[in-house]
Amino acid sequence: MMNSPDERSLPQKISEDIISLILEENLQPGDKLPNETVLCEKLNAGRSSVREAMKLLASRNIVTIRQGSGTYIAKTPGMVEDPLGFTFISNKKKLVHDLLEVRFLLEPSIASMAAANADEEDIKKIIKLCDEIEDLLKNNEDHIQKDIEFHTAIALSSKNVVVPRLVPVINSSIPLFVEMTRNTLHKETIESHREIAEAIAAHDTLRAQDAMYLHLVYNRKTIQKSI
Repeated sequence: MMNSPDERSLPQKISEDIISLILEENLQPGDKLPNETVLCEKLNAGRSSVREAMKLLASRNIVTIRQGSGTYIAKTPGMVEDPLGFTFISNKKKLVHDLLEVRFLLEPSIASMAAANADEEDIKKIIKLCDEIEDLLKNNEDHIQKDIEFHTAIALSSKNVVVPRLVPVINSSIPLFVEMTRNTLHKETIESHREIAEAIAAHDTLRAQDAMYLHLVYNRKTIQKSI
């Protein structure tokens, strides 16, 4: 028997009600949602509908369901790891080239915004990550995750609500860039990261923009040789 349109859309409607509840109660990434019984009462909905709604929210990376523990707000609500489907682009050299072009469009301006708007906590985090990346590179250890955190911290420091949503474009490119440059840009990465961090700390927007541009130029030169 076919479900009516209203029945098919019920979990979708409840999922939007849950999002409204999350916003109203100002729940933050990592916070636990009320249990199923409480949600059913609050939303005046049946258990099966609430469960289906939770599955929809999990598929959108808004919540994380942990068996036996409960349901939590995702670390980056609504942002999936590969939102643009880069995994399915088979020509990785073309992908790296095109990602670099987009990063040139975005990141120097993001660094400039970060220099204008970063607060003391932002600056401390950026400098700490800069130090950690330098230590990892000097010891020939994997620095990719810290590199991703560094660029993410800069994006968040811009205080622009849209910019952090662009972070997956940047983050997707970093492992590819490291692989394509054969992880040879140790000295250049250390120096350009330090210049970016110091420019942001000094709230020097033009210097931060230029430093980020130069950082990408180092990558482009090495990547072009590889391609």
